[in-house]
Amino acid sequence: MNAKQTVFVDQYTDGILDPNKEMEYVVKDGGHIVANTTPGCWGPMITPALKGGHEVTKPVFVEGAEIGDAIMIYIKSIEITSFATASGNDKPVDGRFNGDPFVAAICPVCHTINPETVIKGIGNTAIHCKNCDSDITPFNFTHAYTIAFDDKKSVGLTLNKNAAEQVAGDGRKFMCTPENSIQNPIVTFAPNDMPGTMARIRAFLGQLGTTPARALPDSHNAGDFGQFLIDAPHDYGITEEQLEDRTDGHMDINRVRAGAVLICPVKVKGGGVYLGDMHAMQGDGEIAGHTADVAGIVSLQVRVLKNMQLDGPILLPVEEDLPYLAKPFTEQEKICANQLAKQWKMDEIDDLCPISFIGTGANLNDATTNGMERAANFFDITIPEVMNRSTINGAIEIGRHPGVVTVTFLAPESYLDNKGLLDIVKEHYLL
Repeated sequence: MNAKQTVFVDQYTDGILDPNKEMEYVVKDGGHIVANTTPGCWGPMITPALKGGHEVTKPVFVEGAEIGDAIMIYIKSIEITSFATASGNDKPVDGRFNGDPFVAAICPVCHTINPETVIKGIGNTAIHCKNCDSDITPFNFTHAYTIAFDDKKSVGLTLNKNAAEQVAGDGRKFMCTPENSIQNPIVTFAPNDMPGTMARIRAFLGQLGTTPARALPDSHNAGDFGQFLIDAPHDYGITEEQLEDRTDGHMDINRVRAGAVLICPVKVKGGGVYLGDMHAMQGDGEIAGHTADVAGIVSLQVRVLKNMQLDGPILLPVEEDLPYLAKPFTEQEKICANQLAKQWKMDEIDDLCPISFIGTGANLNDATTNGMERAANFFDITIPEVMNRSTINGAIEIGRHPGVVTVTFLAPESYLDNKGLLDIVKEHYLL
């Protein structure tokens, strides 16, 4: 296919990110991707025909991207289109999956694997097997809510029983589910456990990245959720070593929002940029396991960076989202530092710029180690140096509990220059 300056993406995977499938969309280096994304977690979780726990866009081939390169993704805009959604804590339903309810749902009556479904009525028994008409949802809520948004998408309000049931009666309309999406709208369950709660809206992408080097369920393309695949009994079971083929596109880091830049590893030819799982809001950690998943319109710009040899993503958050200690120094602070240098008869002071490395693992300790190792390997420095810089010039922040973090610190400009990132970082932060 000929590469286009702008591609418009409205097709979705079946939940599996498969590097062996030909990519239907091709964009030029420096071109734009505009996508209508589907809601993430809960809708796909109650749609057994989806095999990954999410429903992300089909990957986009970026012209010129080769294995070992990186793709820089500028998040130009994120716009929520949903009017309402539902979310909450989950509990798998025994007997309705083979090893993993996100991946291998099974009808408890006719035993069809990943069956198609139909919706009958509302409530948590509304999802029925198309083959035998049995209640089939592999997940239920433990505590949950339906939340509606104002027209400006600035504030949300959780609904009472009557309002939640009104939304449930026309779920695809209220969630603005894209036409090519097959997921069942989660508002069908009409949860209403904490009505009248206000929430601020700040949209971001829970899924954004590049295609892994082996076929993986989309929500498991990370070091924490990927643990469920190790020695799993279904078709996508892998070894611990094979999990290294991931690209950590499923981050749930609330700083992956409009204005940020994400630099992603290329592990298959063309990179295969995909996105989805837009959230209306989320506190650090996504401690409930899920948040307000919404449909939306996203605009990205992509650029190939040659021979970067990244293991995982690098994030350049908007300056507002940087930890206090990792914000660029003001001119007044630099004057004070120069006075100190003069006082102590020192000739040089490092010029420093912010950078965040994504780390993922089975738990937060493993994720922190992974992020520090990635930073150390990238800059060819020691882990103790990363520890020190992250301590006095940065922070370790939780993206998702149990195992996604950002390791953020101010790096010397010489480090960034050696890796070809200095101009990119200085341009992003107007330094």
